[in-house]
This record gives sequence, structure tokens and C-alpha cells, in this order.
Amino acid sequence: MKPREPGSLPVPGSRLSRLMRFGSLASGVAGGMLAEGARQWVQGKRPALSELLLTSGNVHRVVEQLSQLRGAAMKVGQLLSMDTGDLLPREFSEILSRLRCDAHPMPMSQLVAVLNGSWGKGWEERFERFSFTPLAAASIGQVHAAKDKDGQRLAIKVQYPGVRESISSDVDNVATLLRMSGMLPKGMDIGPLLQEAKRQLQDEADYMKETEHLQRFDQLLADSPDFLVPRAYAQFSTPNILVMSFVDGVAVESLEHAPQAERDRIIMLLFGLFLREVFEFQCVQTDPNFANYRYQQDSGRMVLLDFGATRLYDRNTTEAYRRLLIAGLHEDRAAITNAALDVGY
Repeated sequence: MKPREPGSLPVPGSRLSRLMRFGSLASGVAGGMLAEGARQWVQGKRPALSELLLTSGNVHRVVEQLSQLRGAAMKVGQLLSMDTGDLLPREFSEILSRLRCDAHPMPMSQLVAVLNGSWGKGWEERFERFSFTPLAAASIGQVHAAKDKDGQRLAIKVQYPGVRESISSDVDNVATLLRMSGMLPKGMDIGPLLQEAKRQLQDEADYMKETEHLQRFDQLLADSPDFLVPRAYAQFSTPNILVMSFVDGVAVESLEHAPQAERDRIIMLLFGLFLREVFEFQCVQTDPNFANYRYQQDSGRMVLLDFGATRLYDRNTTEAYRRLLIAGLHEDRAAITNAALDVGY
């Protein structure tokens, strides 16, 4: 067996291997229940089943396995960490939030196999330099830095193998696992969240569609000096690889202690962009992960990186949102109800 690079973990590519991982995780959760039950029994306690299921150890097991599986499995955990709010105990929400951080990267051998399969052998001749160490690893793929023969710095997103084909089964398996582990409150209906996760994952796994959205936003924001969208290199992109220009910037979270005026301006830019997306562009980047945004402190520009979850809205929908906002501003409860129903609430 070949040793893996430090920090890297192979992505289970087939449905069978991913299903086996879920089975192994279920066994681990059950083992954790038995161990916790024995510990409390020795202490003279009679714990309820929910107390045995919803332990810190079990939550850590679930989060670690979702992180290793990547793809839809990890994405559902991310959505839950953002969307369940106070429904989950604080400790478990904090553990789940780890899924919004970097995932494990692919081993070199698996990465090269994806590159060879998409670009053919000899692809490295296109580049002056290609860094095999990823800049970031997320739920769908990982990002590498490169420089082409013309000296242009590039950011290259490489999709994990098997992610696209396993979306539906992964989402359903995660839902079953979370219900079994007791991490979800009784009576909580996550059906709509799961359907949304499948839809969003299918969009995010389509790198050719993301290339089109990247080009669309570059045109839509061409009149704004406050935003910077990387240039898409459609001639290099494939269903599994997205190539764009490399753009520097710092993480938005790193600005927590920046001057108040600067932080206020950043939030105003983000809200202004959102309103333009809904009411002017009718084209919204719907993934709220802060990793999708960077900030250039020297130029004061927001860098927009990820357009996989972009969604188009028709005029009737955006007008219904407009009526909802206006009704809210006027505190007109009857109008709020009518507009909310038109939106689909």
C-alpha cells in the first residue's frame, strides 16, 4: 500500500465504496452508544436512548466521516450547520461548523488520475508551473495554483471523482444517518432541505455551467469598480475542471477587527450586490459560504469566486419579493401575507 501524503485522504469514488463508508459510520455510532451506555451504567445511571445517541463522540464521528466523503455528504452537513440555527445544541452546532472549513485534499495519485482523465496525458506542457499542493479543499473539489505559458496566474478547480454521480444517494444516506444518530430534533422536517441540497449540488458539480455563470457575472458587474470577478478560461475547462484567473484577496472573516467604517462598507457592498442580483440581474449566487468571497484591502474591491450555486429567477418571482420588501417597510401585515404567499411561503 502506498503511503498517502500528510493531510490527504482518498475520495471514495464508487457508490459501493461510499455506501460502505456510511455503513462503517453507522457501526461506529452504534459502538459509541454501547460504550457510553456501559460508562453510565457503571456510574449507576439509566440514560435515555437519545442521551446515548447524541454524544459529543458520535457527533465527531459523523463530522469526520462527512469531511472524508466530501461531495454531497459534506455539503448536507454544511447546510445543516448554517440552516438549523438554535434547533441543535450549541456544542453540536459548533462541531458541525467544522464542515465549513477546508476538507481533506485528494492524494497526489488520485489528483493526477483526474487531470489525466480530463486533459489527457502530457497536459502539464500547457503550464509553466502547476502546484500539486491545493490552495483549498472544499466539498465538491479542490483548488490549485498554476501559471500558463504566457505567465498568467491561474486558479484551477478540480472536482473529486464520483461526486456528481453520488449526489442523490449521498444526500439520502446522510439523512438516514442523521436521523439514526439522533442529531436532528424529533419532528424536524428536513425534506425540503434535502431536495435543495440535491438541486444545489447538481448545479455546483456542473463546471461548464459555472464557467458560463462566471462569464455572465463578469459582464453584469463590468460597470462596478467595487467588485472583481476572475476571468474564465473556457478553452481549458471541462466538466471536472474549471480554470480561471488567480485573484489575490484576504478572507472576509479576517476583517473582524478592521476599522468600523471599512466593515460597514463591506457589508453595504454585499447587501447592494444581493439586491442587484435579485431585482436587476435576476441571477443570484445562492451559496452563503463566506469562503466564496475575498477582499482586496489595497483596492477596496470584493472578489467573487464561486458561482456554482447560481440560480436564475423569473420576473414574477422577483416582483413578488419586491412587494414583500415594500410591505415590510410599510409594516402592512395584510400585504406582507399576500406577498409572502406569492413568493411561495
